[in-house]
Amino acid sequence: MDEGAGAAPLADHGSGRRATARRPHLPPHVVEQRERRMRADGTAPGRPVPDGQETKELLRRCARDVVDVAEGIRAVSARTSTALFSPALTVSARRRPRTGLAAQWALLRALTTRQGLGGSAITAPRGVGHLLGAAGEVLGRESLAALVAVGSLRLRIAAVLADHPEFVRDPGMRRLTEAVTADRDLEAVRALRALFRDQGAQRALSGLAPLMAELLAIRALLDEDPKNDETGWALAAGRELSADPLHGVSAARLANLDRGEGAAEAVPLTDQERQVIATEGTFLGFLRNIETLSTDGRILLQNVRGPDGVVRYVLQAPGMAPGRPRNDSPQDFIGAWRNLFMPDSPYTRSLLLALRDYGIPRGADLALIGHSEGGIAVMNLAQDEEFCRTYRVTHVVTVGSPVDNKKPADPRTWVASITNQHDIVPVLDGRGAGSAFDPHPNWYEVDYTGPTHEFPLCHMIHEYIEHLRTVVPEARLRVDEALAPYRGPVVRTQAYQLKDRANPPEGYPFLTLPTASLPTAAGPVDVPVRYYDSSAAHLCFPVDADTARTLLPDVTWMTPSRLGRHALAVLSLYEHRCTTIGPYAEIALSVLVDDLWRPRPYDVALDLLRRVDLRRTGRYLLSLAVTSEEARVVAREIWGQPATRTAVDAELTGRRIDVRSPDLGLTVDGRLGPGARCPDADWILYGRRGESTIRTQVRTHGRLRLHGGGGLRLRLDTAAAEPLAGQLRRLGIAAARPRFVLTCPQFMLHRSAGAVLPR
Repeated sequence: MDEGAGAAPLADHGSGRRATARRPHLPPHVVEQRERRMRADGTAPGRPVPDGQETKELLRRCARDVVDVAEGIRAVSARTSTALFSPALTVSARRRPRTGLAAQWALLRALTTRQGLGGSAITAPRGVGHLLGAAGEVLGRESLAALVAVGSLRLRIAAVLADHPEFVRDPGMRRLTEAVTADRDLEAVRALRALFRDQGAQRALSGLAPLMAELLAIRALLDEDPKNDETGWALAAGRELSADPLHGVSAARLANLDRGEGAAEAVPLTDQERQVIATEGTFLGFLRNIETLSTDGRILLQNVRGPDGVVRYVLQAPGMAPGRPRNDSPQDFIGAWRNLFMPDSPYTRSLLLALRDYGIPRGADLALIGHSEGGIAVMNLAQDEEFCRTYRVTHVVTVGSPVDNKKPADPRTWVASITNQHDIVPVLDGRGAGSAFDPHPNWYEVDYTGPTHEFPLCHMIHEYIEHLRTVVPEARLRVDEALAPYRGPVVRTQAYQLKDRANPPEGYPFLTLPTASLPTAAGPVDVPVRYYDSSAAHLCFPVDADTARTLLPDVTWMTPSRLGRHALAVLSLYEHRCTTIGPYAEIALSVLVDDLWRPRPYDVALDLLRRVDLRRTGRYLLSLAVTSEEARVVAREIWGQPATRTAVDAELTGRRIDVRSPDLGLTVDGRLGPGARCPDADWILYGRRGESTIRTQVRTHGRLRLHGGGGLRLRLDTAAAEPLAGQLRRLGIAAARPRFVLTCPQFMLHRSAGAVLPR
């Protein structure tokens, strides 16, 4: 531990508070501890400088010194603005205008001009001074204190670049960093969009993670909104962040996001889970327990008999579930957001109810282990004074959690925080990889650079476990050493299901359906398959009916539906973000077909007036491309659709449609024009399995809109992959614009099991 970190208290006479200045010469054991923490990824140290410290350490110390200067300038600005608008000076100016007004003018010039402090009178009472200062910021005049603080942040960015030379080599990251630090907003937006387009959102987020806090602080200090200044100063100076400055969300609005009361119910583990749950108290064993629980809303409590024969207790809390907020569990994005800034949340209350039901004696030793949102929730417990009076919280260990803005109520609690610099979640507390500020000198912190850079992969508990085994084994040994009183046999294990008792189940009532399990090559699948959060765009093309007929199965009774002299081909683009078979994207080409037994002219138009279960017409799937193996297996084995697995990058949530599949050689892009609201589009889908036809009902619930198709364009590469490319070319739509487009940026749907028809 680097307790004290070689820091000496220094009085700040301007603001009446105490600051911390780092001594340039640190004790040997502190240098060794800090070097171990900074070299946790096992890489070679940076180039030494004359005083024996590494370049990055020197840059961080310089950043600390520069931001101290900036805070001193800011304190002078505060005192100057206080003097300018003091009642005594105002009265003096009225009595003696010749000298009093001259003094006020001199103070105002010193406070706001470029040759002076150049900043806004943000500490003055609301009125003319505040308006003058705000107008200066809106007109693009940054204060001297802000510019000096930006210099400190640039030093921190340079320290991060010493750890991550790949950022210097990456032109997109270099362009973004230069644009943000130069306060060129338009260029920064363009650089960020290019970074997401070229690298994909996951890689871009991972690449930005080590620099996120610094870039946000520079942006807050240099932008024209004076309300963001406090956020920028908190990020630059390493102070704690409140909910409102950083994210524009007040405590009342955060409280309204999630009104769940919280509940906990004891549930049994499955036979398979009982075989892998740790029977010995170890750090990696506790983390593997969290991995076993996954993110389905459960936590684990265990009794461990220590080497001294005393029974102690361990709470293990997983992180949030991916996808949309879940109303049936507090382990979701909204719960994590509230946990970060407010200690009282459904997750925290559910943990308290589970501990109460488990029957831990008052005053017993308790260790709290958490990953991601679970780490935030256990830290919320540890900072509750009443909770610490009830139990003796001996250890708190968080992995991949943003907890730097929290502090345990009991100073004897040993805290460890382990984070990957490319994991964007820990950066949400405002402390980035380049920070030279240590808000918790008594904590054991490991902030390492792991081999996994892609988000969210680098945030997964499995990756942290692997890194603790291979990349930072010294961190695992150190935590195990601290948890020595908990090393021993596990004598009791109990899982609890956490719930938001006040909220209905996810997707209620549309997706509240009876289900059945069907075996597949990918494992059992519940049907109907439910889609909780999806986007779609259906591109509709009029095509030659005879050509469409040649693409259908070679049977006499399946014919394309005619709309005048043409048939209708539909290219459907889907982005499924949360489903019961996992997230995936899909591209499907289909043709509208008549009733399989008694085809009638214009029956497709009459079918729109019938319920979906009574419809006779439908869409026959010619080709289907999906991005996950489970979706491919389900489409083939349950729905009888000719699915293949491929890579698809889809953006369907806005007016701009952008879908690309390099494997298929297909691109759909363009901007949607004005649209009109239309009813939900339920469908009947037809597929083939052997000699039988499979009929699948698809029910949807969302805001469907009808647009003209002139703004979108379908393009195929010359070497586009079969069979989809060949079918598009034969239909004559390989480079065409759709006649009309049906879109739904966000909706729910469920697909039934395929019914086998004797046709």
